[in-house]
Amino acid sequence: MKWVTSLSTKISLEAAIQDISQQVFSLLGDKSLDLGFLFVSTAFASDYPRLLPLLADKLPIKKLIGCSGGGIVGNGQEFEDKPAIALLIGHLPNAEVKIFHLDDDQLPDLDSPPDRWEEITKVDPSSAPNFVLVGDPFSFPINDLIQGLDFAYPNAVKVGGLASSGGMGANALFCFHQEGEYKLYRTGLLGAALWGDITIDPVVAQGCRPIGKVLQVSECERNLILGLEGKAPLSLLQDTVSDLSPSDRELAQHSLFIGVVMNEFKADPSQGDFLIRNIIGVDPRSGAIAVGDRMRPGQRIQLHLRDGKASATDLEEALVNYTNQMSLEAPNVSPSAALMFSCMGRGERLYNHPNFDSSLLQKHLGLIPLGGFFCSGEIGPVGGTTFLHGYTSVFGIFRAKNS
Repeated sequence: MKWVTSLSTKISLEAAIQDISQQVFSLLGDKSLDLGFLFVSTAFASDYPRLLPLLADKLPIKKLIGCSGGGIVGNGQEFEDKPAIALLIGHLPNAEVKIFHLDDDQLPDLDSPPDRWEEITKVDPSSAPNFVLVGDPFSFPINDLIQGLDFAYPNAVKVGGLASSGGMGANALFCFHQEGEYKLYRTGLLGAALWGDITIDPVVAQGCRPIGKVLQVSECERNLILGLEGKAPLSLLQDTVSDLSPSDRELAQHSLFIGVVMNEFKADPSQGDFLIRNIIGVDPRSGAIAVGDRMRPGQRIQLHLRDGKASATDLEEALVNYTNQMSLEAPNVSPSAALMFSCMGRGERLYNHPNFDSSLLQKHLGLIPLGGFFCSGEIGPVGGTTFLHGYTSVFGIFRAKNS
């Protein structure tokens, strides 16, 4: 297995494709180009229809998925407001890849058996696949898909992101089903299933720090929390915020979130044990809080704050935990490459520093090939279940299976 990233910031599409192609050939030589992940900034929006024919003419890539993005990531650099194209490409002689495209009308009912989900992906669960997913946020019910994939492929890792900085109908999904067969989609979702001597390790950093106490939901209705510990949720929220430092109280005015404990059996949850969800409204009369997810009685929650420092600490801890885990479970296997799916709300606007998340990844994993983009939503697992996130960085780390 060998991966490389090629990156171009040339403003002409022809020049950028030529630049990328030359980099690939210089790094991979005559090795087969088995799988590519392509990320293209919206600066090239008018050229999307021409992009795949130009790329196919230069590079004999067998299979590829990718999408448009408001910011592009390649080899430790993050181009948030500049024209850029990044291509992460792999020579995978001992791996298998299946590419699929889905529209919303193809999804089974959520009560359907697992084999209905297997039919639409045409991927056998016995092959032990993992998935990379990129989709259009306006035309596809991504939550339904990841819930169905978790049902049909419970042991599979699913990572990915939603195309960004394009309005309805303006995003682009790029696909090579096989060598010489390319397709530009404006709707739906693209997936790549990988199996064989390859695996994907997920690292998910939601970028928040807990405040106050862990509280149990005593009453709720759909996404409304009506009671916490038998009390009005809003009063408990106000009590927690009033106990904060002046700077944190100011931060809570615009960066306050709910963290839902994912492991119900963990007595003392800490940072990283929560699924972070938005507070989307409060009712001063009833004291109810509306959360950006369905709740159920008995769940435990804790308020969280997000800022650059919390995001940096969360990602650092996630990467340290990953490297420690790998040193124990697969000490003879090193990461080969990584995909980065980061929220549009992160990057330099959050950290006041360029290339922060990608540089931190390479600090801990070395200068491995890295490609990705800034998303309208990030897909990754928390507590063994796959979710659509916001304000998050999700990394999909490729390596050979531990033999």
